[in-house]
Amino acid sequence: MTTFNELIQQNCFSTDQEAKDRAAIELEHQYGCEVNCIEIDPSVQFAHHGRGSIIIAAKICSGVVISQNVTIGSNQKFNRLTNQWENLGSPVLGPNVIVADGAKILGPIIIGANSVIGAGAIITKDVPSDSIAYGVNKIKARDPHFDLVFHNPMPQRDQLIQASQEVIERYNHHLDN
Repeated sequence: MTTFNELIQQNCFSTDQEAKDRAAIELEHQYGCEVNCIEIDPSVQFAHHGRGSIIIAAKICSGVVISQNVTIGSNQKFNRLTNQWENLGSPVLGPNVIVADGAKILGPIIIGANSVIGAGAIITKDVPSDSIAYGVNKIKARDPHFDLVFHNPMPQRDQLIQASQEVIERYNHHLDN
């Protein structure tokens, strides 16, 4: 069986159109994931195999990390008065952008370098470099002393289990009081 990363490589970078098409079908079948970009850097990473993600972008730069259930795509509309399409184009994600679970990035917008798009965010306007975007088009400066969502090395499994056990203990304490 072909791995997710192998399918991404074939889908995005193969010069053989038939191989690209087969990889696209397998990505959608096995992972519910579609990736169709005009330009995408080979270093782009997908957390949780990009499950449920639809990625239709103009450009995705180096070091970008995309989580599951993310939508990146167009936000176009047809103006019946002018008989013209408006707001055409797909997003550009600058270097080292992190897109958290369930985020939506829509339209001909630019997400600046080193920015984080928060979980569940809906972003339809440009995000400056070194920012955090959250909610619906909410943007604030990113604290340069912290990396959010993703940083190598990632926490070890035992650290995650211990932290989760502490949350369970807090929950149980609240039940007892």
